[in-house]
Amino acid sequence: MIILLDSGPLGLVTNPNVTRASEECSLWLEHAGRSGHLVVLPEIVDYELRRELLRGRKNKGVIKLDGLASRLVFAPITSPVLRLAAEFWAIARHRGMPTADDRALDFDMILAAQAVLIEEDWEQQVVIATTNVRHLARFAAARKWQDVR
Repeated sequence: MIILLDSGPLGLVTNPNVTRASEECSLWLEHAGRSGHLVVLPEIVDYELRRELLRGRKNKGVIKLDGLASRLVFAPITSPVLRLAAEFWAIARHRGMPTADDRALDFDMILAAQAVLIEEDWEQQVVIATTNVRHLARFAAARKWQDVR
């Protein structure tokens, strides 16, 4: 199985302030890697989290993110991902179920599109590990990180 990290669990793991939740998520991530799952860091998620860490001047978090990024498979944003994300964005609005403001970039649609295309290209099951299943699950397999085994 391929696990795509969303910003929720990635934010927990890179949180410079250690909490019970961040420790649990770090252990979960270690176990996922040792269990033979391929853990992927999507570029859009790196961007989403990194910008907030930089804005908050959380340098320890940036260092943790850089260290983690060097150990995970990095999935860049490609033109096919953006095209499929645009389709998802339009479908969500046609259904009256937008996942973000119309002027927003809508990271969730980009992440969902990336999950779908990675699953097609690599011919393996892909699940997005997240803290917010609702928006992502409309277009791709998504589960709370605690439920990804």
